[in-house]
Amino acid sequence: MYAKIRTSMEKGWDIFDVEPNFLSPAKGNVLVSEPFLRDINFARTVVFLVEHGESGSVGIILNKLSPWHVNDVVREFKYVDDIPLYSGGPVSTDTLFYLHVLPGIKGALPVGDGMYLNGDFAAIKRYVLQGNPLDGKIRFFIGCSGWDSHQLQQEIDEKVWLISHIGKAQVMNAPGNDLWKMVLAGLGQRYAHWARFPEDPSLN
Repeated sequence: MYAKIRTSMEKGWDIFDVEPNFLSPAKGNVLVSEPFLRDINFARTVVFLVEHGESGSVGIILNKLSPWHVNDVVREFKYVDDIPLYSGGPVSTDTLFYLHVLPGIKGALPVGDGMYLNGDFAAIKRYVLQGNPLDGKIRFFIGCSGWDSHQLQQEIDEKVWLISHIGKAQVMNAPGNDLWKMVLAGLGQRYAHWARFPEDPSLN
């Protein structure tokens, strides 16, 4: 269970109690972390679900920029302009994942709205090395996020996550730290209020 700032003994937190929006998780949806989540991996994150089913769920955190570049992990890109690398989650942190909108990539997994996950990396490298545009076309991540069967639903029941859907443009051009606030605000006025609340309540 995730640690939270408030406890049952504290007063005055009711107005910030997270109410679920009663949507069901599905591939292509995003998970939006509740505003007081203190987990170092998922605080104020937006996670794009690339798989969800009886056997479990897999997602990619969209809004955590890694301190490295793709060029640091793919030697063929040594002389290419720096390519941003995002932290996709705490699972398989030695593995490169990539979301893209390139049809016809062998082995790519469709994840909805004309987007794909992974696929033939040789084809991806050719695309990059030929100088094709990357913005809005390919995003690279190190690691992913994973949940065992029913684990994600348990966390949703515990009000760790809200569920939403964002368009391809937001997934492929996620504006860093602002994405969490943008998605939360898009869920309605009450959630917009949470988006304005500081990460550390003592600073309010």
